Amino acid sequence: MFSAKLKKQNGKLVHCDNKEKLKFELFIQKLKEGEELEVFISVQGTKATQAQISKVHTCIRIIAMELGYSFEDMKLLVKSQAGLCTNSETETYVKSFADCSMDEISMAIEACNEIAQEHNIILE
Repeated sequence: MFSAKLKKQNGKLVHCDNKEKLKFELFIQKLKEGEELEVFISVQGTKATQAQISKVHTCIRIIAMELGYSFEDMKLLVKSQAGLCTNSETETYVKSFADCSMDEISMAIEACNEIAQEHNIILE
């Protein structure tokens, strides 16, 4: 899976930094001839993008399969580690990824990366 930020410059979409450009080039090199891709593009705002939500769901699915958890159980663990769960005396509120800001969804992706690293799981 690959995600990046691009900007329009001189009528073309270009990478925002060289590190992302290199990641893109490495991703392309790993593709097999004829392999099909699914692409999401949206204008960046303050809410989580579909690409980010898709990425966090993919990461959760990979980790869950590797560790023997259900998708829903792993998603709850990731949300908890990312600070997306709040407790009151009577109930626990779990924030939907669809309602997250870009920063919140980034924390969830980082939580996935941390969990994967702890268990020697490669997500890319």
